[in-house]
Amino acid sequence: MGVPKRKVSKARCRTRRSINRYHAPQLNVCSNCGAACLPHRVCPSCGHYKGRQIVSVELK
Repeated sequence: MGVPKRKVSKARCRTRRSINRYHAPQLNVCSNCGAACLPHRVCPSCGHYKGRQIVSVELK
């Protein structure tokens, strides 16, 4: 059974766990309307994706 010879330092432990930190979602600018939207998804404000109208969005 593997037993550590020395105590794991705080820096090494925190470096290993740093992958679990929160990342804010990346937002792209819509090429049609300029609104912020998630990449590889239809723009929620205008309904365009890759320069084509995919979903018709009704204005409120």
